[in-house]
Amino acid sequence: MIDFFEKASAAVAALRPYQPGKPIDELEREYGVTNIIKLASNENPFGPSRHAMKAMKASLDSIWLYPDGNGFKLKESLARKHSVDTAQITLGNGSSDPLAFILGALVQPGDEVLYSDHSFAIYPLITQAIGGVGVSAPARDWGYDLDAILERINDRTKVIFIANPNNPTGTWLDKNSLLAFMQHVPEEVVVVLDEAYYEYAVDLAGDAFPETIPWIEQFPNLMVTRTFSKAFALAGARVGYAISNPQIADLMNRIRPPFNVNSIALAGAEAALTDVEHLMESVVMNTVGMGQLEKGVKALGLDYIPSIGNFISIDFGQPAEFVYESLLRHGVIVRPVANYGMPNHLRITVGRPEDNLRLLEGIELALNK
Repeated sequence: MIDFFEKASAAVAALRPYQPGKPIDELEREYGVTNIIKLASNENPFGPSRHAMKAMKASLDSIWLYPDGNGFKLKESLARKHSVDTAQITLGNGSSDPLAFILGALVQPGDEVLYSDHSFAIYPLITQAIGGVGVSAPARDWGYDLDAILERINDRTKVIFIANPNNPTGTWLDKNSLLAFMQHVPEEVVVVLDEAYYEYAVDLAGDAFPETIPWIEQFPNLMVTRTFSKAFALAGARVGYAISNPQIADLMNRIRPPFNVNSIALAGAEAALTDVEHLMESVVMNTVGMGQLEKGVKALGLDYIPSIGNFISIDFGQPAEFVYESLLRHGVIVRPVANYGMPNHLRITVGRPEDNLRLLEGIELALNK
């Protein structure tokens, strides 16, 4: 029998697949637990806009047709929202699509891609998959150290990934430090700002959080990614986008698979953009829930990393696997982050008030065993 690992590229064979949060039905099968709440994947616990749901259901009437491969209507809506040209927009099956597209467009085997310790696990994965060399800079206070990133730029550097706010730590970079960083990055190096949690961050950080899309005119090497998976609560639909200068968008669209965003996702995302009230309610409830979790964690005598996303990473002062397992048996799914170099932490999505209360009760039970 042929060993296909021997036939595979060395870079791909050495990869470890991305591990998402445990699904609810998997926990039901494994432990026989019911009434489960999932606080592992940073989904919006309040669900999507009713307008988005109505639009997605209506799209089923033409599901036998291919979707608009160019995503014209959604691009038009995004262009109006962000005051950009449609030629600057690249649509993706989630915002992870454009992250891979930019590497496919610019990175040759042996080229370097920079990111930080404790940052999104997909960055090294997609870099290695195409034969690029991932370079992880040391973190500062669990977040990006921009000086450390600048020190590692060289002639082989093609792309820099910066998650703002960062996942899984929730740390963030303010407008002044990020702007100063952009002014020092060579113009031939593309900086990708991964802003998956933008809507939550703006509410929690206020005016100090940067509005970076207008910077693209000043910095043609800047690309910004956003998603409908988080605050817009369309994680299952898988739709995101990048905004960049038109040349970068053109390059990415040349390698973007045809019909990479399905018709249900296109309809849902377009409708979600119109429901500002739902978005704001979700964001406000997240801010309230974050306060509830912070207060509860402090009452338990635990430390946490201050976050402006819709999640919080709690430090248990020892390997956190025992708390994770105990919470599973309590019917609460959270996210271990040992693979991020954070074995003592668990990353926990902000849930509904009753979910947060049940989580805190589960943690207390685990600690008292």
